[in-house]
Formats: sequence, structure tokens, C-alpha cells
Amino acid sequence: MTAQATTPISPPRSSSPVASKRVDPSLGGALLAAAAANEADGVRDLLQRGADLGARDEAGRTPLVAAAKRNAIDAARVLIEAGADVNAKDDLQDSAYLYAGAEGLNEILELTLQHGADLRSVNRYGGTALIPASEHGHVQTVRRLIAAGVDVDHVNTPRWTALQEAVVYGDGSSKYQDTVRALLDAGADPDIRDANGRTALENAERKGQTAIADLIRDRR
Repeated sequence: MTAQATTPISPPRSSSPVASKRVDPSLGGALLAAAAANEADGVRDLLQRGADLGARDEAGRTPLVAAAKRNAIDAARVLIEAGADVNAKDDLQDSAYLYAGAEGLNEILELTLQHGADLRSVNRYGGTALIPASEHGHVQTVRRLIAAGVDVDHVNTPRWTALQEAVVYGDGSSKYQDTVRALLDAGADPDIRDANGRTALENAERKGQTAIADLIRDRR
């Protein structure tokens, strides 16, 4: 497999502006609500008053995960810069990093990559962030994750790679062609077989995705 370019990832911050303040558990609900509503000033104020960055709601979401799931960029930035764990997962096994990658939320994704995102972490399907990003045809997200160093040939629990999901769940349109091209340029192996024993090329042909089939043939 072709060597992948990597982008240095900053380690998680060991301290934060609120690290020395006494935690007030009673403020957790307010922080979760402010984060989800993208109320950056409110988040900042609650943290200064001792709200817990690790508070959880009934679905196991931390304030940062709650912000990510609303694409609340300003609130997410405040939380991350205060030391929120970008890898903490909710009950669905979504972290801010994994969710942002899967949904193509590139501003939040970038923040998580700059603050210690675990590129090897997996979602509830055993897949890296790159696999659902490819499934959805989020081309810029796919390119960023590849540049960060995510394994392009990781196989999830249902036995799909990022390349396979771009084909099987895609429609062969230009965004999926660009996704497949980015994966192949990064050295993705087109000969890995899915749970049905099919390669990405065989799936592309089966689905009538002529342009994608041609792209794959050119790399074999």
C-alpha cells in the first residue's frame, strides 16, 4: 500500500483554564444545553463557574458530543480549548471526532484532529471515521482523514472498507467518484472482499457504476 501522508496531531491539553476550579455537578445540565444550543458565551461562563466538562446526559453525551451533534462550532471550540475529551463516546459510541468525521462536519473535525483525536477509534459498527465519511461521499472530509493518517484499508464489523462503502452505499455520482479516487490515490486496496466475497470492482459493476469501475480498473 502506498505510504500515506500524515499531519502531526497535537496531544490533548494537560490543563485548561477551568482545571483548577472546583467542579459543580449541578451545572452539568445547563452546560449540556448551552453546548447543544451553540451558546459559546454561556458555555464559557458555566465553565468558569465550575461546570463539569465530563457531564453526561441521559444518552451518555458529554457537552462536546452534544455540541458536535448539533454542529455547534463555536461551543465546541470553547469546550475543546477548555480541555474537553474529543474521544469521549456517548451510548451510541459516537465521539465528537467520530461523529464529525462521519457527518462531514469539517470545522469540528479539524478542531478534534488538532486536539488529540484517536485516529484508530471506531464507532458502533467497528469502523473508523473514514468509512462513514466515504459512505456519505464527504470528499473533503475523506481527504482530511486520509491526510491525518487514518487507515484506508480498515475493515469494519460488517466487513466493509471505506472503498467498499463508497461503492455499495454510493450512487456513482461525481462526489463518489472523487471519494473513490482519493482512496485509491492513498493506496486503498481494491481487492479486499466484502462479506459476500465481492471486491469493490465487482460491486461497482453489479451496481452499474461504470465511471467508478473504470477508476478501479485503472489502479489494478
